[in-house]
Amino acid sequence: MSLITPNSHPRGGGPHKGGARRHENNRIYANPLPLLFVDPPPSRIGSVLGLLGLSLTRVENPHCEGVFDPVTRSVWVSAPPHSLILWRRGFFGKGDLSRSEPSWLARQINIRKSGGKQLTSEEITARRRAERKQFKLDRAAAIAAVAEEAETIFATEGRVIQPALSGPAIPSAATWKPAPQIQMEEPVSPPEEDGPLEDEEPLVDVEHLQLTLQEAFFLLWNLDCLTILDSQTMQPMTLKQIWIAFQTVDLPPKIPPPINPSEQLQFDNPFLVNYVVYHHYRSLGWVVKGGIKFCVDYLLYKRGPVFTHAEFALVVLPVYEDPEDQKSSSIDLQNSSPFAWSWLSTINRVNSQVQKTLILVYVTIPAKSRLSLDILQSPACFAHYSVREVTLRRFIPARMRD
Repeated sequence: MSLITPNSHPRGGGPHKGGARRHENNRIYANPLPLLFVDPPPSRIGSVLGLLGLSLTRVENPHCEGVFDPVTRSVWVSAPPHSLILWRRGFFGKGDLSRSEPSWLARQINIRKSGGKQLTSEEITARRRAERKQFKLDRAAAIAAVAEEAETIFATEGRVIQPALSGPAIPSAATWKPAPQIQMEEPVSPPEEDGPLEDEEPLVDVEHLQLTLQEAFFLLWNLDCLTILDSQTMQPMTLKQIWIAFQTVDLPPKIPPPINPSEQLQFDNPFLVNYVVYHHYRSLGWVVKGGIKFCVDYLLYKRGPVFTHAEFALVVLPVYEDPEDQKSSSIDLQNSSPFAWSWLSTINRVNSQVQKTLILVYVTIPAKSRLSLDILQSPACFAHYSVREVTLRRFIPARMRD
């Protein structure tokens, strides 16, 4: 059982803050997984089957398609309907031209038709960052003006005045407002009646949804809603081929290459270690996303990025059941060696500042002396990995003296 329990009091405003937008998000992102369970209309047959513990509920499988790209170690979903389904039903992947949701085409249409009045999530974030930067510049200018005024009074009158860092002359985050943009009115020329207006070139959606190997294998192996194509032949890959390809793509190349790629499989393969963590938290209902922005491996969202910020930050720490396996391994696994306390304190401080709880996830790698390498030929090997969690909180003496 996981040690992590969702917070019953989410951060943010009151129940009426952003109600219309929240209602719209609840409607768009109502399904937590790509699979849909459709209930038939009420009937007598359904009532009788319900008494017997049976159901007429059917499962709708979207059957999305993606292309495995070994260079970027990811799976590309190029069909816009499939990208929309995987993002809106579980927040899988990210747009390669966007911060998260694949919205490049929507941004281009917005610029062309509405003149940028209807902002996308990326444009809203960029505007907020620009306003925050302008607020800091205005505040610094106001403080410099107050200090200059104090120096002038001291030079002319000889009085010493302590410059104030707050007050009516110093803008604060609560009182500061961005200055309205003044647009110069240009003379409107009458339309030409003789010559027709040139049609704009139609937009083509060049963005694709990029799935990590862990996300792609979860959709393929657990939900059976993703078909992965080979990038060379564009033919569907079998589960055996995908299983071998996802493991060998993280291994250093060997010269000459081995005749049988399955011979170089190891228990400490990075794909296996990271998938164990991804599968563990996905199966508990969390939305798992990459956490490189906060110096961690994964972030856990209660419902998804559009609803709340991530509550937990995960650092994956592999642990060898047999220390001799680490010495003889050809893979330099990240965070497998003891780390410095300064490194841990740095990551903990970064995530504490953004109100995230740091979780150290220890993944135990089975020993070669206990298991045969033949078990790595199928996903059945996951049963021999284990996950332990350690919650780490930053100690603040001013707040935690008692």
